Amino acid sequence: MAERLLFALLRLITLSVIGLLLFIIAFLCYHGLQVISWEFLTQVPKEGMLKGGILPAIVGTLYLMVFSMVFAVPIGVLSGIYMSEFARNSRWKRFITLMTNNLAGIPSIVFGLFGMALFVLAMGFGDSILAGSLTLALLSLPVIIRTTEEAFAAIPMTLREASYALGATRLQTIFYVLLPIALPRILTGVILSVGRVAGETAPILFTVAAYYLPKIPTSLLDPTMALPYHLYVVATSGTDLQKGKPIAFGTALVLMAIVLSFNLIANLLRYRYERKNRRRGF
Repeated sequence: MAERLLFALLRLITLSVIGLLLFIIAFLCYHGLQVISWEFLTQVPKEGMLKGGILPAIVGTLYLMVFSMVFAVPIGVLSGIYMSEFARNSRWKRFITLMTNNLAGIPSIVFGLFGMALFVLAMGFGDSILAGSLTLALLSLPVIIRTTEEAFAAIPMTLREASYALGATRLQTIFYVLLPIALPRILTGVILSVGRVAGETAPILFTVAAYYLPKIPTSLLDPTMALPYHLYVVATSGTDLQKGKPIAFGTALVLMAIVLSFNLIANLLRYRYERKNRRRGF
């Protein structure tokens, strides 16, 4: 009886989480679809962001998402491989793990301040997509590192031994045997990182985001509008709240759609690699 009650409670909690997600999506669609149009998606903002569209913010957000992952994924994956395959059970690994966990707990606004001091001022990038992407990459590193480390740690040691027995080197084993098996789990960390990057406001506020810049960025050294900051501005200040409220919901809906689209693509890739691994018997 107690076991049935526990399973029922767990099922109820799971359904509640799913229901909450569906409610949020429905709420945004109800309030945001009324402003979604071709003009809204393809035009620059006009008249204090109360008219026109949000194209510069969409393009800026996509730039930040893509380039932050370009910087974060190779470094994070290689760091996770090093911790799993080369620094096993050592004090150095425990120190790196401790520092990675601490890095994951730092508030995002602190990353923004650090990014401004290092990338904007010290390195001379100014308020730019490059500075913002590097800052967001630092923000994403802990998740990617830990996910990669855990993905490699979950692979049985027998696969490594079999690869060595066939004459493969350590690097060949890592990149041709272990990495394809770990890739689906690594993509999970990338998905989580992309979602966080897309919604961050504080780091880009210090490093890249422009309050009102009705043009498409043409260089990595250009500042740009971004959907999270645009949403904050439209919803809280500088505009007529009654007129800005529908635009804010429309912006939130577009941001959510972009994140869900990236998640869908990553999940399809993960599913594809999982199928390959199953066909190979892993």
